[in-house]
Amino acid sequence: MPELSSRSTREVLEDHLRLADEGAVEEDLARNVALDCVVLTGRGVFRGHEGIRELARQLYEEIPSGRWTYLSTQVADRMAFLEWTVDSGPFHIPDGADSYLVEDGRIVAQTIHYTVTDAAGRVLIRADGTRA
Repeated sequence: MPELSSRSTREVLEDHLRLADEGAVEEDLARNVALDCVVLTGRGVFRGHEGIRELARQLYEEIPSGRWTYLSTQVADRMAFLEWTVDSGPFHIPDGADSYLVEDGRIVAQTIHYTVTDAAGRVLIRADGTRA
């Protein structure tokens, strides 16, 4: 494994997704996320590891189970883009999209967008976090 700071954007993203699949939020923060990371969402601006912990808590509360599928991953230099869904279980996410800025082997900025629906496609939680 290369020194963490010398990892490529693709290596950081792959490690981040692997740890996310395992639910290993703290290990992911320690390995892949800068202490001063900024995350922009429809819900607001979240800063640092505490902000990311809060976002993870919200997501796991809203989607406690289901199959996560990564549809498309694009990487160019320091940037990455991920399209994803949750398409099983009682709650779904049909439109997940994240972007990442990676510097020195860590995520320094991220955007997150998703809408939570029921199995019939009715919106339950909008991208801004409000409930329908």
